[in-house]
Amino acid sequence: MHLIQVLIQTPAHSRIGTALTYQSVQPLAPGTLVRVPLGKRETLGVVWDPDPSAAVPEGDKLRSVTAALDELPPLSADWRRLVAFAAAYYQRAAGEVALAALPPQLRDLSAQQLQRRLRKVAQPTAAAGAVMAAAPTLSAEQQAVMAQIRQTDGCFLLFGATGSGKTEVYLQCVQELLERQSDAQALVMVPEINLTPQLQARFQQRFGPLLGDDAVVSLHSAMTNPQRLRSWLAAHLGTARIVLGTRMAVFASMPALALIIVDEEHDPSYKQQEGARYSARDLAVFRGRQLGAKVILGSATPSLESWHHSRPAADGGRYRRLEMPSRIGDQARLPLVRRVDMNHQPRRAVIAPPLLAAIKQRIAAGEQSMVFLNRRGYAPVLQCGSCEWKSACPHCSAFRVFHKIDRSLRCHHCGFAEPVPRACPECGNLDISPVGRGTERLQEHLVELLADVRRPGSQTPDQPDGVPVHVARIDADSTRHVGSLQSQLAQVHSGEVDVLVGTQMVAKGHDFRRITLVAAVNPDNALFSSDFRAPERLFSLLMQAAGRAGRDAAISGQSEMWIQTCQPQHPLFEALKRHDYPAFAARQLQDRENAALPPFAFQALLRAEARTQEAAHAFLASASACASELLAGLPGFDRVTLYPAVPMVVQRVANVERAQMLVESPSRPALQNFLTAWYDILHATRQGEAGRGLLRWAVDVDPLAI
Repeated sequence: MHLIQVLIQTPAHSRIGTALTYQSVQPLAPGTLVRVPLGKRETLGVVWDPDPSAAVPEGDKLRSVTAALDELPPLSADWRRLVAFAAAYYQRAAGEVALAALPPQLRDLSAQQLQRRLRKVAQPTAAAGAVMAAAPTLSAEQQAVMAQIRQTDGCFLLFGATGSGKTEVYLQCVQELLERQSDAQALVMVPEINLTPQLQARFQQRFGPLLGDDAVVSLHSAMTNPQRLRSWLAAHLGTARIVLGTRMAVFASMPALALIIVDEEHDPSYKQQEGARYSARDLAVFRGRQLGAKVILGSATPSLESWHHSRPAADGGRYRRLEMPSRIGDQARLPLVRRVDMNHQPRRAVIAPPLLAAIKQRIAAGEQSMVFLNRRGYAPVLQCGSCEWKSACPHCSAFRVFHKIDRSLRCHHCGFAEPVPRACPECGNLDISPVGRGTERLQEHLVELLADVRRPGSQTPDQPDGVPVHVARIDADSTRHVGSLQSQLAQVHSGEVDVLVGTQMVAKGHDFRRITLVAAVNPDNALFSSDFRAPERLFSLLMQAAGRAGRDAAISGQSEMWIQTCQPQHPLFEALKRHDYPAFAARQLQDRENAALPPFAFQALLRAEARTQEAAHAFLASASACASELLAGLPGFDRVTLYPAVPMVVQRVANVERAQMLVESPSRPALQNFLTAWYDILHATRQGEAGRGLLRWAVDVDPLAI
């Protein structure tokens, strides 16, 4: 009999963070997928590298491997090192990370079923005489960037303006890789699922004729289990040459991975917010470094961390910065930024008269406009004017949003929904009214404002007055059904939509060729937020939204970005007007350095969830006290600061009270050493008196919001 170490997926509270020992009739290589008994059930596991220090139970207590999925090649040593690093850095069990990265259907397939699936993963073949689709001629800036990527290894930050042709650079990098290495694989990551179809279409159009359509696959959570399994198998077996996906794709098993591209690398969607809270962007950099693969981080508004890392190597920079400041096309221009001072507009005006006039001009010219408001629903809250009742969620410390389309009050935190009451539940007043505006209400308002406008050239004998303006809305509510997003985007691309109202879903990544005006409504909320990252996110979002205008070089010269604000002279808007991200970044980094905030410090959050705030705070306070008492002699402990526990911004969700404690250090190694030593203390605290009433706890390393 052979003793093997097996990783299994176990709950975080189980304290099973390492591999379990099983016995096997035959030797099994590390990385082999196996089925093993666990309690009264059978589960999927991964044979792990032997740990000489691991305690081996007595022989009569060992259980045997049920079956080995040896039809599959073992997961590579590089993949296992990636999982081990992610688990150690983000303070999660290695089994949790490893098994979450595998397609769910693998857990239930028998050996026979797996064989049938493997037979369906055919080697992609191209049609006889097929050639790769012709690539467009590169601009001078694109050629300079390509030359630097060819000559240098490592990680690159591609800082390119919206419409500068970053995607074409990605395509050419992949093409050169595949021409240079016949079996190489490339991983291309995007932040949002809705950006995957258009990117996959471009890659298949370019590479499908030569490699076959099966050589390009996608990996994201919106896929069905069979689809996800097929794509994963194709990547694992090396038949898929190009893998496109969201953050989960960073863990794709790709034995010949030689190029990693992270598009819109600044996007917070790359940070997982549940379970193992990893940053896919940072793991992509780590994976590229351990493989010796090139990594390209692309964005028009890089994260401040990446921008800081791309400073000159003499100053400590780790990335090479590549710049493409110009749009593609001789006549291409970035949109003119106009600021509308709402202090000088009619009171309670939602759309300022000058902006409304500009939208009407675009409609008359046969062009499209986009109005951006990052708040879905009809109104954030319903309110009674008599007793001041508001539509609070009974289960959360937040308000339920009014959705007029189905006359419901819906909590966006716990999902609790109920019909809008006919009268105030508190005093019976019939006059309850919406407060504030979401995209649904904004769309309705724009329809009213443009009721007298007709689409140019729409007059017919049957409709001599013409067709009314089409105001469409794209947000999470309007795209809930399968295929709805694609159909709505198709309407925009075809020109059927005159004015598009949307959230951040449409503010980034999309190539709208007919939009020449973008307007941001009410962006001021983020200017004075307590979150130190709020200005960075606002600047990025507005600059990305502005980038949707004038992407066709023929009409880019007349494109505009309108910003309705009560703070028109704010430095953020001054930098935005000039499209000057470097100046904005320099100011923000100086402020961060003065305040000792990331990237000049390193943070982690210990979060606690309980039935009461008292219980959550008791756990956090005890964890802090135990750390100070038991870890005082730990090297680097004097460089770690534990702040007092505070309630989270939304402190109650689904009747669960939430609190958190910030841990900070100017040294990443010191913080990591502390968190590693603290891990067992946290488990012990959870089992003690201070853990009574606690539901769960988790550590969030490098949090995006505090």
